[in-house]
Amino acid sequence: MKTFSTIYEIVRHSVENFSSRIAFSMLGGEDVSYKEVGERIEQVQELLLNAGVGAGDKVAILSSSMPNWGVSYFAVTTAGMIAVPILPDFTSSELDLIIEHSEAKAILVSDKLYAKLSKDVTEKLNVVIRTKGLNAIVKNVSERAEKRIPQPEDTAAIIYTSGTTSKPKGVMLTHRAIAMQLTVIPPLFDYNMDDVLLSILPLSHTYECTLGMIYPFSRGAHIYYMDRPPVASALMPALQEVRPTVIASVPLIMEKVYRGKVRPTFEKSALLRTLYGWAPTRKLLHKVAGKKLMTLFGGRMRFFAIGGAKFDSEAERFLKEAGFPYGIGYGLTETAPLLAGAVGKMVRIGSTGPALQGVELRLDNVNPETGQGEIVAKTPCCMSGYYKNEEATRDAFTADGWFRTGDLGYIAKDGWVFIKGRLKNMIVGPSGENIYPEDIEEVLNSNPVVAESVVTEENGKLVALVHFDMAALEARYDELKKLLAESKDQLGQKYSESKVQLEKKMEEIKRDLLTYVNNKVNRFSQITKVIDNGCEFEKTPTKKIRRFVYEQRAKNGFIPDSNLA
Repeated sequence: MKTFSTIYEIVRHSVENFSSRIAFSMLGGEDVSYKEVGERIEQVQELLLNAGVGAGDKVAILSSSMPNWGVSYFAVTTAGMIAVPILPDFTSSELDLIIEHSEAKAILVSDKLYAKLSKDVTEKLNVVIRTKGLNAIVKNVSERAEKRIPQPEDTAAIIYTSGTTSKPKGVMLTHRAIAMQLTVIPPLFDYNMDDVLLSILPLSHTYECTLGMIYPFSRGAHIYYMDRPPVASALMPALQEVRPTVIASVPLIMEKVYRGKVRPTFEKSALLRTLYGWAPTRKLLHKVAGKKLMTLFGGRMRFFAIGGAKFDSEAERFLKEAGFPYGIGYGLTETAPLLAGAVGKMVRIGSTGPALQGVELRLDNVNPETGQGEIVAKTPCCMSGYYKNEEATRDAFTADGWFRTGDLGYIAKDGWVFIKGRLKNMIVGPSGENIYPEDIEEVLNSNPVVAESVVTEENGKLVALVHFDMAALEARYDELKKLLAESKDQLGQKYSESKVQLEKKMEEIKRDLLTYVNNKVNRFSQITKVIDNGCEFEKTPTKKIRRFVYEQRAKNGFIPDSNLA
């Protein structure tokens, strides 16, 4: 296995060894060979250098996924410049703050996202380059800078986190930290030249950038990009056209497949529900569903990677029993990202698997009663710190230099890691109990009428914010379906009456859900109220709920309950 210490070495190796092969494709659009990637890298570097942007300077990348995203990233990092990949879903004000904070001198931007940039920002940049055509659309400086071959300890990228719990921070990753992922991951899973990937996550996120682009690029694989979000209407035909062998995904996508397609199939009748409740029959039904799922994904899947958030155990049980080729990974932006993982027979439901080869994990501040503590890591892929934030950098490490993940969990005797939840999310009960909202949310989400949920505190009591699955509610309750239809009728008295009846019915459903959850959780994890959030929760670009938004509303005593009215 060839090892690398810089992104420069990775790109040079692949452009030379796989020159005639296709590296990147746009679904329904262009194919770009490894040789052409190398040529475009030089083109971008010339545009930057001729605008006074050189080695050590920061260059922002704000673009939707496309072949030239990778070209842009490689052009910047192989010239000794520092890439600042920015998540497309950041607001305009957040973009301004990130570009200013990172001290970026240039930006590579896609057409649609260019409109999100303020004039004040673009006027301060040396150059603005369009990712689609790789041409300068704004040039404020005309002077020549120099590039250099990067060294392993040079900063390759500053990645601003997506802010699930706080304001974004700039994570500094060196060339060595990123390149070493290509050493620690292969014993778990490796790519080859025959692999075809369908990229469905933002490339500006470390998970997709490292595992979905840099790693397969180093092996001569072929990566496809979509020009639209991976909603079912776009994803299904893409899967049939590409017939991918590998996909990197977040749990939400497979959870939606399970809750929206698989589980309802086995709840259509009392007989099916009874059969599905019996383990031997359930496994047989899952096997049949698994074969259909393989066909749905194009029939060539050999690895469906799941990471970025906790995976619902019921959905995972389905994949395992279905024989679907999935794997679980655990990591953070700060660790470039992977720390632990499990594939194939290694997989245990609820576990992220053991630490990767070359990575060490241990627990800090262990609770003697539960055996749980904060997971801390020693990895060659760790960040060098948060950009211009020494205090946060100090807080991120233990006294002996291990990285604090902020995740609570326990490690089995044989090394398998089980994560309970985020340290910041943990709620301390009235008698000092550790309450993990993620555990309660998993029970909530196992109810067929729940699409997603957030458990938080309101006035010292546990409450559940729920986004109800309206299709599941309508299928389950004929009366509710009738009331929903009547509530759309705006004819005075009839509308008012149906609205009242609908509210009563929803209160009944909430009470049933409250009973369902509290019968399945321990005494101190019981919720006191179910609140209808009325719509999907606000999420990060990697589909994780922005918990702090709802936790803050709860602290302020204001949690809107729309009740569908």
